[in-house]
Amino acid sequence: MEGKVIIFSAPSGSGKSTIINWLMQEHPELNMKFSISCTSRPPRGQEQNGVEYFFITPEEFREKIEADEFLEYEEVYTNRFYGTLKSQVEKQLLNGENVVLDIDVNGGMRVKEFYKERALSVFIQPPSIEELRKRLVSRNTDAPEVIEDRIKRATYELAKGEKFDTTVINDDLKTAMAETYNKIKDFIEG
Repeated sequence: MEGKVIIFSAPSGSGKSTIINWLMQEHPELNMKFSISCTSRPPRGQEQNGVEYFFITPEEFREKIEADEFLEYEEVYTNRFYGTLKSQVEKQLLNGENVVLDIDVNGGMRVKEFYKERALSVFIQPPSIEELRKRLVSRNTDAPEVIEDRIKRATYELAKGEKFDTTVINDDLKTAMAETYNKIKDFIEG
């Protein structure tokens, strides 16, 4: 049976990665697999082409954009592209995998528009901007100005959340995990 697409978007610090990793590790019956994205940045550390990313040059990335080979892409910095290849997602869907995309809200909306009913878009929302700020500060990984940038971005992303199929408010992590699991299970089995 052909797989389905599950799109996750959320402001940084919402708990999205924690929820996705829990679903993939604790619920193998959902057969959720990440799509391998494409990037024009060089590999870091032990990263391997075709495992963490498909590593290509900025020129090759632009050629793929021209050829309409991406579901979504973003030029994060000059000549630093990230994107989701249609061919990679299709290959995984045909293999029966439920393909997980962990992408920003704009990319999430583009992928949902492309796949329509074959995709479920899930927006993980913090209980409030104040709580999000507390989480980002308590991580102790970002400078204050980076946190402020993330808060500004989060305000923009929260306004787009209503365009997603479903929103899970992560006020309590265990509750948010269970709610997300039930929504994805119903979607996959539906």
